[in-house]
Amino acid sequence: MAESKKAPRFDFTTLGETMLRISVSPGTPLETAAGAALYAAGSESNVAAALASLGYRTAWCSRLPDTPPGRLVANQIRQAGVDMSLVQWSPTGRVGTMYVELASPPTPVRVTYDRAGSCATEMTVDSIPWDELLSTRVLHLTGITPALSPQCLAVAKEAIARAAAAKVPVSFDVNFRAKLWSAKQARDTLLPLLKSVALLFVGESDATEVLGLTGSPEEKLKALTGLTSAKQIVLTIGNEGTLAWDNGNIIRQPAEPTTVIDRLGAGDALAAGVIHGWLDNDFITGLRAGAALAALALRRHGDIVIARRDELKSLMGARSNRPQR
Repeated sequence: MAESKKAPRFDFTTLGETMLRISVSPGTPLETAAGAALYAAGSESNVAAALASLGYRTAWCSRLPDTPPGRLVANQIRQAGVDMSLVQWSPTGRVGTMYVELASPPTPVRVTYDRAGSCATEMTVDSIPWDELLSTRVLHLTGITPALSPQCLAVAKEAIARAAAAKVPVSFDVNFRAKLWSAKQARDTLLPLLKSVALLFVGESDATEVLGLTGSPEEKLKALTGLTSAKQIVLTIGNEGTLAWDNGNIIRQPAEPTTVIDRLGAGDALAAGVIHGWLDNDFITGLRAGAALAALALRRHGDIVIARRDELKSLMGARSNRPQR
């Protein structure tokens, strides 16, 4: 009698760096600020936190120092419901930091990084708990991790190779960071990785600047299908929303109109919503959920967005901003 396959421990796992975000109030220059708010800020952990709040079993793998800043980061992610058992704790080292100056349009948000040499950049292939990380329904990675250090690049490559061998689908967000590497470096590194993913997220600017695609959003989306094995692709097109590829069908999902309080983390919230639908085998509903969560993230402070399933359902069906009594 054939042995049944063991059910995965998690619905969603991910790995990457989470920084300490030091954020001053809108309109306040950092150099004259008298105070700041502290948030955990990491693309991968943001997605894990949002999905955990929706009831999924999620885990985040990284490396943190056993210091007050490191524990602050861990506490905020843990509070969202994310399993922290895959985090490696170091007695020495530092958390990467990002200083954020919020502003109203047309003034852009200004981000200053101090992340070189952080604990997370010292993750190695041998230090990752692979069996636990791959005991999941989906592994989520981003293009940020390979840019952090040669060791992190090796970890990202190993993660995709091991996931393929274990038949674990990979979700991947290109998430280009110009302050970490050049567009050419990103393109040369990421193109081979994209060939093995199941679900792909790409911003339209990244499709152009990093992947070299031209034409209309529809033309860029179709061109992406030649670069990846992903059956579902989400191309984000700014304030217009998303354009998605679903096994040959093109779907347009408008963005939800909303007041913008804090722009950071909206893309991760969108990814969480899409993955929520994808895990429930309902990609179209996932696109709607992504639009709703992205709008929610824009009108909340901090990078992490928390929404229970009933709240998300209400947001997706909302047609009025009147109080719900």
